[in-house]
Amino acid sequence: MAKKKKVCKQCKMFVEENSCPVCHMESFSPSWQGRIYVADAARSEVAQKVGLKVKGEYAIKVK
Repeated sequence: MAKKKKVCKQCKMFVEENSCPVCHMESFSPSWQGRIYVADAARSEVAQKVGLKVKGEYAIKVK
């Protein structure tokens, strides 16, 4: 069975490390819903509307 990914509670980015590479927080949640993958944050309308500035995979909702 696959391990569920953890998400930073602050910026909602999926992380594998012990510290978030975007906001450097160490508070994570295994409970999330939905995903957004941003390939080019500067040109993505979705990323701009949601306020994402770094490419990567993000959760839509974090509990």
